[in-house]
Amino acid sequence: MTKKNFIEDLTWRGMIHDIMPGTEEQLKKEMTTAYVGIDPTADSLHIGHLVSVMMLKHLQMYGHKPIALVGGATGMIGDPSGRSEERNLLDEKVLRHNQACIEKQLLKFLDFSKDMKNGAEMVNNYDWMKDFSFLGFLRDVGKHLTINYMMAKDSVKKRLETGLSFTEFSYQLVQGYDFYHLYKEKNCKLQMGGSDQWGNITAGTELIRRKAGGEAFALTCPLITKADGGKFGKTEQGNVWLDPKYTSPYKFFQFWINASDEDAERYIKIFTLLSKEEIDSLTTEHNQEPHNRLLQKRLAGELTVMVHSREDYKAAVDASQILFGKGTTETLKKLSIADLLAVFEGVPRAAVPKAELEQGINVLDLLAVKTNVFPSKGEARRTIKGGGVSINREKVQDAEAVISSNALLQGKVILVQRGKKNYFLLHTGDLE
Repeated sequence: MTKKNFIEDLTWRGMIHDIMPGTEEQLKKEMTTAYVGIDPTADSLHIGHLVSVMMLKHLQMYGHKPIALVGGATGMIGDPSGRSEERNLLDEKVLRHNQACIEKQLLKFLDFSKDMKNGAEMVNNYDWMKDFSFLGFLRDVGKHLTINYMMAKDSVKKRLETGLSFTEFSYQLVQGYDFYHLYKEKNCKLQMGGSDQWGNITAGTELIRRKAGGEAFALTCPLITKADGGKFGKTEQGNVWLDPKYTSPYKFFQFWINASDEDAERYIKIFTLLSKEEIDSLTTEHNQEPHNRLLQKRLAGELTVMVHSREDYKAAVDASQILFGKGTTETLKKLSIADLLAVFEGVPRAAVPKAELEQGINVLDLLAVKTNVFPSKGEARRTIKGGGVSINREKVQDAEAVISSNALLQGKVILVQRGKKNYFLLHTGDLE
């Protein structure tokens, strides 16, 4: 362990909401195994999961052993915590696929080396829950927690008004048994999660106490929100995912770069491994020249490299420069169709048949007849003469130039710029 202990580190980062008495002492006493549960309801993590994943990462860095529990069994039930309605249940085949995808993503955050004393592990609660009979579970688990105890949980209270199925009501028993199982089989003494999980986690510590006579601990982090009250990790397009097929590295980068100053100051503590000294220095520098957005740039860089790669980060930076007139033709050619569309989201579009481009179209016809980039050929000609038209970031010098399919970026798109700020996307129709 290094200069601080795990709890001190999480505290200054603003990552502790509730902590059970004795937790810090346990972590100081010995290498402690701790776990976080992830319901595999999709085949990718989203950035809402990142807080608990970062808790596991910090835990391992301070010499403790992390376990990521993928809830194959609990994913078949659905957790009522923080929800106003029952979620859709998934079958085993889908859950197994989702687990494999999540495991691949976690490799970027945790060291799963088997020769490490505190190497991370991944487990699936379906593996020990699948053989339980209903009567066996009631006999071996259900009898240890009273209805009064379970009804007192906030996650249950909030749902009683809208209706709570027995399936969801039993969720805390199942999660509690997970903690008990890991306590018995892997000497796991700590469960961590979001603050909405406190009731489920403490059900586990209570079950361990009553069923095994043991002592276990709980630690939760705050649910992350935006300074304006909006939901963290949500955009108009939905969740910000870690899998590039759902959220491109460019859009991922943009989410962080667009954070407010207040949010960036909180997020950089939670989602990066930068030290307190580095962050304090960066914050001071940022506050002196906030228009340079130093916090946002460092935050977006750290996260994009960690989740994707340094190459993806560089591509995202290059792409983000295009709208400010700094991108080159070569930069454009490197962008995927998804990133091109993301960079120029909201820009007017017009379809041009690929067959006509293959034959070649006079630039005036392309801009004023086939499309409405200009209202007339005369205006297009005058603007070209004045150096005000670019195609794929290259100035059009000749009003008699012929534009062919060779100009298509990724074989699908041509970027036209009229003046300094007016962009148009010409495309062949298929943008998938």
